Amino acid sequence: MKAAMYYNNSDIRVEEIPVPDIGSGEILMKVESSGLCGSDLMEWYRLPKAPLVLGHEVAGEIIKTGDGVKDFKAGDRIITTHHVPCNSCFYCLSDRHTVCPSIKSTHFDPGGFSEYLRIPAVNVERGTFILDDTVSYDEGSFAEPLGCVVRGQRVAGFEPGMSVGVIGSGITGILNLQYAISQGASYTCAIDINEYKLSSALKFGADDAFYSNDSELVEKIKQSNKRLIDFVIVCAGVDPAIKQALNLVEKGGTILYFAPAEPKYEFKTNFNELWWSGVKITSSYAAAPADLQMALNLIQYKRVDVSDMITHKLPLSEIGKGFKMVGESADSLKIIINPGM
Repeated sequence: MKAAMYYNNSDIRVEEIPVPDIGSGEILMKVESSGLCGSDLMEWYRLPKAPLVLGHEVAGEIIKTGDGVKDFKAGDRIITTHHVPCNSCFYCLSDRHTVCPSIKSTHFDPGGFSEYLRIPAVNVERGTFILDDTVSYDEGSFAEPLGCVVRGQRVAGFEPGMSVGVIGSGITGILNLQYAISQGASYTCAIDINEYKLSSALKFGADDAFYSNDSELVEKIKQSNKRLIDFVIVCAGVDPAIKQALNLVEKGGTILYFAPAEPKYEFKTNFNELWWSGVKITSSYAAAPADLQMALNLIQYKRVDVSDMITHKLPLSEIGKGFKMVGESADSLKIIINPGM
């Protein structure tokens, strides 16, 4: 079968590798849609593991099931996730599934940027879901990133009536905006340096869109929202965005850091100013099974309409072009790789 082997961000080669063999409790899936994620381009994280096949936002059809698989059969349309919790440790039992050690030890074989993948038994059991016939494979591939959004806002304590600001308005920011709107946000704004992303945020329902380097940004937000922002979501792991959140959050509000920074980045701030503000700071990574099911429901019933977020669909042979587009971040939101195209 064909697979896109990642060597670095500018060197992704389509190579022939064997179709994985499956064992007891496992599934062989034909990959129909696989979303490109910004995290796929984090070279500091990927290079030590290269060469490897990336791709974790996947939807496809079951080709074959191993002995003991009861809830799925050949021909089923599914989505599946690469990281799953154990559901039995201290962290899982206290609703902290995404810090469970199992999360980072589970994975696909080889990855979503391939024609077929093996879903290990633990992923079949805890991270695989039937895709409704009304939902396309492309739409289904959003279940994993939207599941991360669902979890992030839930654990950070978002409540209806809060105002929400998103710093970094790429696809993750847009998903956060749409989900917050669907859950009753009173006001939403997008903040970025990219005109295309800001116009996209307005298209998908943001009340306002502001350039992050606008010297009057704080006053403009106060004018529109009557106060600063209750719930700030930072979807860009860069120093200006990380620090700007502290200037835009209302006293007693919440900052959700949704994206990682470079490994050696250190966050420094005036502790007493933070202490007096009463601001809650939290972070979120990955999604648990319940979050994925919620995401699928939101997609199925168009509470979060992901179809229009897809700006490009590419065959596996053009995946290098997709990586370049995500890296340049100019005029694309979501790029879907269709291995069968």
